[in-house]
This record gives sequence, structure tokens and C-alpha cells, in this order.
Amino acid sequence: MSLLKTIEDLKKKSQIKSTIKEKISEFESFKNKKINEIFKELCFCIMTANCAAEKCIQIHGEIGNDFLTLNEIQLIKKFKELGYRFPNVRAKYILKAREKISDLQRVLNNYNNHDLRIWISESILGLGFKEASHFLRNIGYKEYAIIDFHIVDILKKYNLIEKPKTMSKKKYLEIEYILKEIANKLDLNLAELDLYLWYLETGKILR
Repeated sequence: MSLLKTIEDLKKKSQIKSTIKEKISEFESFKNKKINEIFKELCFCIMTANCAAEKCIQIHGEIGNDFLTLNEIQLIKKFKELGYRFPNVRAKYILKAREKISDLQRVLNNYNNHDLRIWISESILGLGFKEASHFLRNIGYKEYAIIDFHIVDILKKYNLIEKPKTMSKKKYLEIEYILKEIANKLDLNLAELDLYLWYLETGKILR
């Protein structure tokens, strides 16, 4: 069975379709939220690289507004208490990102989609193209693919790509183009497609 047919079949399942619709609405709600809420979502996306999503969701919820106030030593301590995998380096990244809250707000208000992702991936320590795309998707943007090993494995399984040895920016954009083509054929945006692909690979719909 082709990937297109597999996802078409998933789209017919009302529970999956409605859960994905709710999740997209949750992401879109960030368009009306203040910059501190958006920054907390940025913290979540800094946390999730190479970490289990469900564990990160739990820890992120426990820390909550403290992401806005804790110093680096306090955040490291909190991460360790909660069993987070990379307490030292990610606390550093988050504190560095907090210094750029005003810049982030300006960029979100003024940059086009292309420049926005580039700025985030180049300006926020700890975020590459994948994490920048994840953050933007989670605050309501629908034009970016989140290409992690789950997505690569699915595309390879269906013979749509060869598994890359490394994920350069050029390779990322090539795979993103393939995903855009798939999304267009399915009448989905990339944010929706990502959630269907994640469900296909993991049986879960997370953020």
C-alpha cells in the first residue's frame, strides 16, 4: 500500500481526524497569546531534541511559568529533580533564548515565513531547522515540515527517499519539498501531515 493510500485511510477515521483538528486549533491559539506564552513553547522545543516527547511534556508542564524567572543554576536543579536528560546544556540554551524574547517578538511580527525559520535556526542556541520548524508549527504556522528520524524512516519505508547520512540544510529542504508534494495530494497542510505521519509511526498524536 502506498503512503498516500495509508494516510487517506487514516483520514477516514473520525477519532484520529478530530484529534488532529483539535491539536491544530491548539497550535493556532498561540497567534493570540502573549510573547511569554510563546517563549514557554520555545522552551519546550529546545527541550525535546533527542528526548522522549511525553516526558518533556510532563516536565515542561511542571516548570511552567518558572521558565520566565529561574536563573541557570535554578533551572538546572529543577531539570535534575524532574529527571530531565540534558539539564546543563538545555538550561543554558533556554537562558540564552530568554535574552532574545524582544527580538523574537519583533521577528514573529515582521518576518516572512522563509526568513522567520532561518532567523530562529541561526539566532536561538540549540535550534536547527528541525527544531525551528517544530516551534513554528507549535505556535500556529503550517508551512514547515518537522523532519526527524520518525519521518525519515516512514519515507524510506515507502521508498520515497534514501536515508541520508547527515541532515544538511539542503537535504532538509529536499525532503521538505517531497512532503509538500504529499501534503498537496492529500489536501493537507504540512502541520496536519506531520501529525498523521507521527500517528502512523508511533500511534500517538502529541505536540
